[in-house]
Parts: sequence; structure tokens; C-alpha cells
Amino acid sequence: MTPQQLTDRVREICLRFPEGAERITHGSPGFFVRKQFVMLWPHGHHGRDEPHLWAAAAAGVQDEVVGADPERFFVPPYVGGRGWVGMRLDGEVDWDEVAEICEDAYRHIAPPRLLRDLDR
Repeated sequence: MTPQQLTDRVREICLRFPEGAERITHGSPGFFVRKQFVMLWPHGHHGRDEPHLWAAAAAGVQDEVVGADPERFFVPPYVGGRGWVGMRLDGEVDWDEVAEICEDAYRHIAPPRLLRDLDR
């Protein structure tokens, strides 16, 4: 998958959430709902050559997913200390799982009013 195709897929997922927005940050697409909930690195970043994303996550999720599958998930730099999860997007990508990770990130960041809109 090309970097543009990858960006288009993640964009399609993240912009379907109420008040989801995209802004370029640090040279790559970031997805926001007032605050950032997903960061996409379609060309790799910080020593990781493969495309990947970083997603906000609730307490304990990072340990759970990285512990269960350290080949696909990792602790990202900068935001890993706040519990964010890194996910590789090379090889066979499970897009349902990517959508789930992005939705969980949105739910972690979005205010309650927007979560009610999402659940309608």
C-alpha cells in the first residue's frame, strides 16, 4: 500500500467521528477532536522505517497490547509515557483492528457530548 493509500484509509476512519479533524503536525497527518487522538507516520519516523500510527489509549491498554503482540504494537516515543500505543501498518493490515484502535483513541480523548453523538 502506498503512503497516500495508507493516509486515505486512516483519514476515512478518523474523520467519521463527530467533530474529527485532520491537521498536519510534525510533517505528518494528525487527527484531532479538540486534542490529538491519532498520529500517522505513513513513511516511518524516529528510526522506524515501516509506516505506523500512534494512538491515545486508556490506562493499561498499552501494556496489554504491546505485551500480547510486540511485533505489531510498540511504545511510541514522546507520547508512550502517557499510555499511547504504536501500531505497525506494514504487511497484512487488519483494517477492522486499525478502526478499533482509532475509535478507542477517539473515545479516550473526546468529551462526553461527542461520545453520546457517536453512540447514537
